[in-house]
Amino acid sequence: MSARLSVRKTGGGTPAVVRLLVIATFVVILNETIMINAIPRLMHDLQVTERAAQWVSTAFMLTMAAVIPVTGWFLQRVTTRRAYALAMGVFLAGTALSAVAPSFAVLLIGRIIQAGGTAVMMPLLMTTLMTVVPERDRGRVMGTVTLAISVAPAMGPVISGLVLQVASWRWLFVLVLPIAGAVTWFGLRRLENVGEPETGTIDWISVVFAALGFGSLVYGLSRFEAGSAAVPALITVAGIALIVLFVARQLWLQRHGTPLLDLRILRSGTYTKGLVLMAVAFLAMLGSMMLLPLYLQNLRELSPLETGLLVMPGGLAMGLLGPLVGRVYDRFGGRILVIPGSIGITAALAGFTQIAIATPYWQLLALHILLMVSLAAAFTPVFTLALGALPEDLYSHGSSMLGTLQQVAAALGTALVVTVMATRSSALVAAGTDAVTAQLDGMRLAFAVSAALSLVVVVTAVLLPNRSTAPEVPAESGEPETALVEA
Repeated sequence: MSARLSVRKTGGGTPAVVRLLVIATFVVILNETIMINAIPRLMHDLQVTERAAQWVSTAFMLTMAAVIPVTGWFLQRVTTRRAYALAMGVFLAGTALSAVAPSFAVLLIGRIIQAGGTAVMMPLLMTTLMTVVPERDRGRVMGTVTLAISVAPAMGPVISGLVLQVASWRWLFVLVLPIAGAVTWFGLRRLENVGEPETGTIDWISVVFAALGFGSLVYGLSRFEAGSAAVPALITVAGIALIVLFVARQLWLQRHGTPLLDLRILRSGTYTKGLVLMAVAFLAMLGSMMLLPLYLQNLRELSPLETGLLVMPGGLAMGLLGPLVGRVYDRFGGRILVIPGSIGITAALAGFTQIAIATPYWQLLALHILLMVSLAAAFTPVFTLALGALPEDLYSHGSSMLGTLQQVAAALGTALVVTVMATRSSALVAAGTDAVTAQLDGMRLAFAVSAALSLVVVVTAVLLPNRSTAPEVPAESGEPETALVEA
């Protein structure tokens, strides 16, 4: 099926093409969360509500969720260099527009354009890695990739806190422009094509179903608040219905055409379990990353810089552990990492449910480090196990599905915690509770919801195998299935 993926796997160090894509992916994914600390500033400068301001992050993730399903089809039909040039060019255009945005609406458009370019980079990186790196080295290389796909979102609030201490929110984009431009120029000089592109037409009906379905789902959830829930519920149900239609369309195209997202990947039990674990873990992570700055700045009255410095050690720990986690996976397998990591995620989120106005900062720091380290222990093995269970011709579709669910989960997590917090706080204020106590109680409840959801991560981690030794689905739909056993 895929001439594009018939590439010789190389051993030894990390291939140059992967190193280049890791750097570029880090730069673009960093912007996914770089605006979190800027929300209070945006509320003041652009005269918008907290619920509206959080859309600079939610819209970014939502756009990625709508675009990434197309990348499985797209990456099989263009060269590596063309995909890279298009992704980085779109990202640069969105960054420039955001930097000069005269209003919140224009800023939102710029963020959506940024996200359109970012959406291509992660599947491009993951697909290329799985293609050129042999199975015995994937844990080590995937540990390096963790810097881009996990640490970049974690470091976004840190960098934005430092910048916002001395400059306006516009500099979050102004400073990124020359860095992204240099990465683009250097990458186009050194990047080599991996494989050959295929031919095929795109199914625009699937594109519409995916964009409207995921968009309606997240938008509907974000509109739930104290009072009438009829309209948000209707929008959410409409989104779910459109996603069902998208899935039905892909199943039909697998028999009568070329699917936008090949759902044969879900026939792999290991891949599906990894998908569930990653989605719920990302939901919990992004939800907590939305709540902490609000707690630290609105209730503890810390500056953006102080907020960034408090969460920086956790982000650094996550990044530094990535390569070590990869080496441990290569030697011992995934269970020794994923099970303790999943338990650590739940423990950290449960700890955050006990926050108070006077909670010592060292306790907040310890909980955040525990959360980031636990996520690092889980993400590298899960990505490697999940994609390793697929045949090569489905790598791009597997990467696209992982990216799509990751962004939907992140957007849902952000919308969920803000909605839970706002609903609880509004109810308490209406009952006569003072505003500070009401908001704190709302945050505790939002953390409790995240902790409860993270129990799914623990259960799924126990069910994952130690290694994926061979593809669990046939490389071509017309081939007979064979039973393949994992270690």
